[in-house]
Amino acid sequence: MKQASSFEKVAARCWNLLNEGKPFTPIFVTGTMLLFYFGQLGSGSFLQAFAFSFLLVLPLLAMYFIYDFPLFLRNYLWIPFIVYLIMWKETPISLWLFSLGLYFFFTVFFWGTLYYHLRIGTSWLNFTRFWKLVLKNSDSTSGNAQEQLPKFLLILSIWAYYLHQFNDERVQLAGSEGMKLIGFYLFVLLFSFILHRYLFDWKPKVIATYTNNVEPEKALSDKVVVLVVDGMRKERFEEANTPFLDGLRRNGTDFSQMETVYPARTVVCFSSMFTGTYPFEHGIKSNMVWKLGIKVESIFDSLRKVNKKGRLLGIAHLVDSMGDDVETVTAVMHNDVADRNIIERAKNIMSEQDPDLLVVQLISTDQTGHSRGVLYDEYIQKIEEADALLKEYVEWLEQEGKMKNTTLIVCADHGQADGIGGHGHLDEGERYVPFFMHGPNIKKGHVVNEKQSLVSVAPTISYLMGAPYPSHSRGPVLTEAIRKEE
Repeated sequence: MKQASSFEKVAARCWNLLNEGKPFTPIFVTGTMLLFYFGQLGSGSFLQAFAFSFLLVLPLLAMYFIYDFPLFLRNYLWIPFIVYLIMWKETPISLWLFSLGLYFFFTVFFWGTLYYHLRIGTSWLNFTRFWKLVLKNSDSTSGNAQEQLPKFLLILSIWAYYLHQFNDERVQLAGSEGMKLIGFYLFVLLFSFILHRYLFDWKPKVIATYTNNVEPEKALSDKVVVLVVDGMRKERFEEANTPFLDGLRRNGTDFSQMETVYPARTVVCFSSMFTGTYPFEHGIKSNMVWKLGIKVESIFDSLRKVNKKGRLLGIAHLVDSMGDDVETVTAVMHNDVADRNIIERAKNIMSEQDPDLLVVQLISTDQTGHSRGVLYDEYIQKIEEADALLKEYVEWLEQEGKMKNTTLIVCADHGQADGIGGHGHLDEGERYVPFFMHGPNIKKGHVVNEKQSLVSVAPTISYLMGAPYPSHSRGPVLTEAIRKEE
């Protein structure tokens, strides 16, 4: 299987500028204005008016970059738009229609059809379903129509208003017009602050102290293998026919209330899982990584301190946080063969490098959720295919003598919500993930019903392998699962 090329890594970062909701809004607004007024940009006076009016909307762009209005808060975004209509009484209908057409062309046809066809082999008719997924999507991507529409319609309206005012030399910002704009911006800022301060209350509770519930001891396991089925929604996993994973869970320890982190984006979740801490500390706050590399130690750093080796087999995005500890896989392949190729690569890594810790990320379930939705049969089918492939891989490990004293951790990094398999804001279906452990040092037939967090993954691996905890690890070791000899 091919590794992700340098071009793919750069392309993935560029795509995140359009995929992540925060950078998408200013990019889309600017692009829309350039296209809509393209024929007039050759005039020097119009170009000057275009630039001046752009400066006037920068504060609004900044506020909507800082505040992303998750889940039901997005409904309140129409209030500033209505206030604009009352204060300015301007309705640039042709610009609105143009921007709406451009938005749905980008999300439904370019992204949902062309992009997914070229990257993972989705049908050319995917747009027939994808438009419904975009309208339902609730998470922090550009495909969140209910959040993006009121944002870009408001910004475009104000930009176009002052563009025409400047071009016709009819505006005097030093007077009442300037006070009106300043007053409106102060209203939007205060409105956004109050909403986020008093209504945005569903983030998981942060563990205030560093890992201290048990002192590290000598290694219990020779190896730890973490099998991550990216984007596997817990309730859909329960519905799927997964005899192998069900057997591991029955004969191991199941954490029934394992909670992911906020925001529940793949790179964020993996960074938290394998550092033991949260985005505010490790520095990875979305899939769009502005500064490469985590700011704290990872489990891979901890293992190096005791002369052990760990590898993470995953998509190119993960390089942005974990760097050289990642063995990349290309994400440009038909989704029906992606997980098969990843499993074959995982066999090669174990045969050739024999790492003490191997993390394997299966991606087909997540990609199916994004391209086809999670409430359809295709999504269940990918979970069942993952079950068969993981059975094959674990049986191969046994044949190779790699399972004699190995702990298996099976989990998802996040769930997926309705719509385009969204994840980020912790909508229904995202927060709690399948998580269970199996091995000679793990209690059998045990269920832990107390709420736990994925930040416990790194310190638990450290404890099992006799390594120090990562420098900023906050998650408690999952001692409820560990069976010790008397």
